[in-house]
Amino acid sequence: MTLHYFNPGKRVICAVMGVLLFSVLAFSLLIINWPQGNPYSSIKVQIPKGSNVSDISRILKEKQIIANERVFRIAVWTLGYEKRLPAGSYSLNGAQSNYQIIRQLVYGAPNLKRLTVLEGWQIKNIATEVEKVLGSDADDFLNLCTDKSLLKKWNIAQDSFEGFLFPDTYYFLENEDPKKILETMVQEYQEFMTDELRDRARELGLKETEVITLASIIEGEALYDKERPIISGVYHNRLKKRMRLQADPTIQFIIDDGPRRLLNKDLRIESPYNTYLNKGLPPGPINNPGRESIIAALYPNENEYLYFVARGDGYHKFSKTKKEHLKAKKKFEKIRSQVRQKTKTKKVNS
Repeated sequence: MTLHYFNPGKRVICAVMGVLLFSVLAFSLLIINWPQGNPYSSIKVQIPKGSNVSDISRILKEKQIIANERVFRIAVWTLGYEKRLPAGSYSLNGAQSNYQIIRQLVYGAPNLKRLTVLEGWQIKNIATEVEKVLGSDADDFLNLCTDKSLLKKWNIAQDSFEGFLFPDTYYFLENEDPKKILETMVQEYQEFMTDELRDRARELGLKETEVITLASIIEGEALYDKERPIISGVYHNRLKKRMRLQADPTIQFIIDDGPRRLLNKDLRIESPYNTYLNKGLPPGPINNPGRESIIAALYPNENEYLYFVARGDGYHKFSKTKKEHLKAKKKFEKIRSQVRQKTKTKKVNS
């Protein structure tokens, strides 16, 4: 018969370890659920890129979301989230304890800003809107637009991304990286320009850049979508006849104080973009055209028009001959003169 003796020392050690384990667990639960005294039912907080746990705890303390930074940091480390607190703008709702605050920062979707890029905007307009809406630096964005390595990466055979930032509505984080903003817009353009559209460009004997350049001129001329293919037809006709395009938007592109009413001296400005002096298309796009203008450039209306002039109501009068065009132009000048006279009379009487 074998006798088993119980070792009292082991019992003490087990008891001590149990107490320690319970204490650690209790302490962890206490720290994780520690109430921080957040006085707000809902509050917005911005976490900058590259922020560590200490940076975030300081931001939350400054916002009065937490009262104790050290306890918050310990809670983050206890939960193992020290590398999972993403940058972004967040709305914390009913977040009182460390656990609630941390969970909402880790799993809550960041607030996104809506950025709308309009058809016909130049990169300088987009840069201004990027800074206004997102707070991202406009100069950084503009510098990226002429970055040679980025242009090469996206196979843009131009000196800038002018024409290749696709007009659309985008959603970004506040203070988003300008490079990400730029590349998102270029990616949208690349997805729009399908193989079918590129094949169509080759059918027309045009390079992709030439299509976008023509589309940008159409964008600058047309106000209504139904006129875009007709205007495109006019320019295609003039290109075939080796006539100067004489496109006013290209002049607006080279003047410093535009857009404004063009003067005769503007049409004599020496520039490769001056389509009153130079035949063919200018060296590159003059703005960022939308989908309707790009489609119009690729699928022009088949017509015999060589000229068009504004009617004063957003539409244009199209003509086949110079004589018809001059007559239409004279009629528009008369209408514009009458409008100016009425405006002048109204100012005198008021």
